[in-house]
Amino acid sequence: MILFRIVSILVVSSIIAFSTVKIDDEELNEQYKVHLDSLKKNRWHIKHNNYKTYKQLYKEYLNIKWEIRKLSKLKQTKAIKEKISSLKQIQNTRNTEILLLKEYKDTPFGTLTILPELKEAPSVTNPFEIIDAFSHIKYIQHTKDIMSDNLEQIVSAMNDLEELKEILIISDNSGITLESIESEIADFKNVKTLYSTSVLVYEKKFSEIEESISLGIKEQVSKLLNIAIIIFVFFIFSFFTKLLAKKYITDNERYYLANKIINIGNFVVIIFVLLFSYLENVSYLVTFLGFASAGIAIAMKDWFMSTLGWFVMTIGGSIHVGDRIRVAYDGMVYVGDVLDISLLRITLQEDITLTTYLKNKRAGRIIFIPNNYVFTQMISNYSHSGMKTVWDNVEVYITFDSNHKKALHISKEVAKKYSKGYTDITRKQLNKLRDKYNLRNTNVEPRAFAFVEAYGMNIVVWFQNNSYATLTLKSNIAIEIVETFLQEDDISIAYPTQSIHMSSHSSTKPPELNL
Repeated sequence: MILFRIVSILVVSSIIAFSTVKIDDEELNEQYKVHLDSLKKNRWHIKHNNYKTYKQLYKEYLNIKWEIRKLSKLKQTKAIKEKISSLKQIQNTRNTEILLLKEYKDTPFGTLTILPELKEAPSVTNPFEIIDAFSHIKYIQHTKDIMSDNLEQIVSAMNDLEELKEILIISDNSGITLESIESEIADFKNVKTLYSTSVLVYEKKFSEIEESISLGIKEQVSKLLNIAIIIFVFFIFSFFTKLLAKKYITDNERYYLANKIINIGNFVVIIFVLLFSYLENVSYLVTFLGFASAGIAIAMKDWFMSTLGWFVMTIGGSIHVGDRIRVAYDGMVYVGDVLDISLLRITLQEDITLTTYLKNKRAGRIIFIPNNYVFTQMISNYSHSGMKTVWDNVEVYITFDSNHKKALHISKEVAKKYSKGYTDITRKQLNKLRDKYNLRNTNVEPRAFAFVEAYGMNIVVWFQNNSYATLTLKSNIAIEIVETFLQEDDISIAYPTQSIHMSSHSSTKPPELNL
């Protein structure tokens, strides 16, 4: 209701100000309407009308207040009291309307005279700030457009007011309307002078800011281009380094390691190039790392230890890609080939081995082992330092009355027959390891042993087997030994047995008890 009241007052004020003027000349009357319509659309003129409305409402408020004070001094009859009550209601309404228009208390144009905030120009020190810089330039352009439009509106309103004034003078209309126009023209002249000066100052400041931002953008684009060229050169260098490594390194494991080192070295170089390009003071980085190292060491302990484990494996050479290893953890045992060694983990492909047959009952899984396990868990390498063989065995039980010496001889000969190639390979590999390790026992020939067990003699033969295919040779040797034993008359394969001795003179009389 109050808002409707204010709108009504504004419309009435506008009508009173101009529309009630009657001009005899038809052409002048048409021009008058054109300029009047133009003013009605001008936001500065609308604001000025609001200012006049505020002054009118405030004047009414003071008059009502004075009237109430005057009535309060009279004898308080029923009519006087009702009059005072009615005036107080009107006073409250006027007070509310005045509060809604309070922005026009000190200025005829309200918030339009408030100049936009001059934001500080962003410093473009890295490529990510270029987006913010373009956004700031867009903001500057938008602000300039608003200020230019405001100035145009001021000039347009002044021109319309001047034309209306001339028309009123020509048509010999005078009085309150002409005085109102002249007063408004004076207000517009003042605001035009102030706003024009502000626009000039702002334009100079905006030009300075735009120039500073453009210079920063150019510098960052140039720096980014230089960094891209440097990184491209390093990529080309690493590419040709890999080609040379592939040409001159015939060992697949060494080539894999060299390729890994080239990739990591290239990554580290790129990181340092970026750091030194955008870090103004290197001491900041040292200080930051000093404060952050304790927190990083605690929060990323496992990652740090895994990275250290990768360094130990890479430099120490304990485990390489392609090695066959055995990992025991939390009651589980995994045997397989190393597919990859990254900064954080070892990737293992599980193979069919005696372990999978006896314990896991399945194979072929991809196992991911954190690198820090090299410090805390048992990891066995079946193919360390180029070794391709391991000691393996076959056990066969024979009865106590069998010819165990003959069984030992047969087992040993069968093992020699099937493992000869692996025995020769092992002998050559051990000779190479003499320069690296202190090897005392280098006997690699098959060995056979006999042990007394509960159900017979345990014939055990040890031989060199392929680290990557132990079950095949183990199976062949076991089958050959059993078939040979079965053909011998003085060798019998044992199995769990029990002997029961029955007496022919058994008594049915119950035993006597001695008390």
